[in-house]
Amino acid sequence: MKVRKLKKNKVNVITLGCAKNTYDSEVLMRQLQANSFDVEHQSESDDASIVIINTCGFIDDSKQESIDTILQFTAAKKEGLVDKVFVTGCLSQRYKDDLETEIPEVDAYFGTRDMARLLKTLNADYKKELLGERLLTTPAHYAYLKISEGCDRPCSFCAIPLMRGKHVSTPMENLVEQTEFLVKTGTKEVILIAQDLTYYGLDIYGERKLADLLKKLSDIPGLEWIRLHYAYPTGFPLEVLDVIKEKENICNYLDMPLQHASTKMLESMRRGTTKEKTTKLIDKIKQKVPDIAIRTTLISGYPGETLEDHEEMMKWVQEMKFDRLGVFTYSHEENTHAFGLVDDVPDEEKRRRADEIMEMQSDQAWENNQTLIGRELKVIIDRLEGGVFYGRTEYDSPEVDNEVAIPFQKGIEVGDIVLARITAADFYDLSAELIHL
Repeated sequence: MKVRKLKKNKVNVITLGCAKNTYDSEVLMRQLQANSFDVEHQSESDDASIVIINTCGFIDDSKQESIDTILQFTAAKKEGLVDKVFVTGCLSQRYKDDLETEIPEVDAYFGTRDMARLLKTLNADYKKELLGERLLTTPAHYAYLKISEGCDRPCSFCAIPLMRGKHVSTPMENLVEQTEFLVKTGTKEVILIAQDLTYYGLDIYGERKLADLLKKLSDIPGLEWIRLHYAYPTGFPLEVLDVIKEKENICNYLDMPLQHASTKMLESMRRGTTKEKTTKLIDKIKQKVPDIAIRTTLISGYPGETLEDHEEMMKWVQEMKFDRLGVFTYSHEENTHAFGLVDDVPDEEKRRRADEIMEMQSDQAWENNQTLIGRELKVIIDRLEGGVFYGRTEYDSPEVDNEVAIPFQKGIEVGDIVLARITAADFYDLSAELIHL
């Protein structure tokens, strides 16, 4: 029998879930590296003696993926293919006791804010002097920047506060330092992430400070694009729009999950707004920044959602003409406020309603993309594949939005920002010809 030779000081970090988990894994990896570990992200070589799984516990599908991954590596441990398996992140934070009982083969479970304890378990020190340093798992030219942790919002369906805790903003000077470090190492685009960007600063400065943060970040030499993810509509700080309009390196892009259109549903979801207020906000955003691309996320099949509520949301989506849109089917999460409601929309019907919305949005995406043909746009090159460069415009975020295909040309490298003319458009993809660097 051939025995695999494991590298005793090598760690394989597996990341599941959202960009916030990606950020956490990158910080952990840099800490491990500074403690003389050989560390890789989702290694394909299978020679790491230690595996750390950074889990997601957001909805049923993501929880199942996390559990399946844990079982995969505990099975590998049983076969002698791994020495140690550690689990961290949201699923572990939320279900630690249950996991310890159900999957005792894991060597230790850690929560979302247990990095120092995880490192100590590995006989490593948490090095505070590494503030702002990470090992990027994204291509070097773009990186996520987490500006706060946790959430204070009371949304009825959301378990994030159970896993991430209360809202805690990262001091502005710390974020500037992190971004300066990223730019020095080749990053051209930073994507601001948080559970709620618009809440930034309330806890440490006594007022919303996202606009001030954007001004400071936009002044960093060499930072070419700043992108905003996960803004909350209630209490949206309108001064942010003035900064977006004023600063050329802030992308005309806003990710704002709105969840529903029916005021009845929004009230049950405890979103603190109505359909009318949300519509006025979107109109105001478009008036202030006419060229802005708005991405949103909706929930289909929330408890009590009738066909009338669904049809109201369909009509509203058609009227609003969102540039980007995704739909989640409702997941009945224990210990949330909505868990006390009857989950009365069958799973098949949830999926049908979600598919119906996405089919309509697909037609809208086609129409939106046709208007881009002939326009000259800046494109950041993400990768080279099969003799074709693939990149994104300022209106597109990585992995979830449009890609632009540009024929290979010498002198261009991954990470470059080029000027290109859009020549063709599909539902979710664009083709372009290079104009110049």
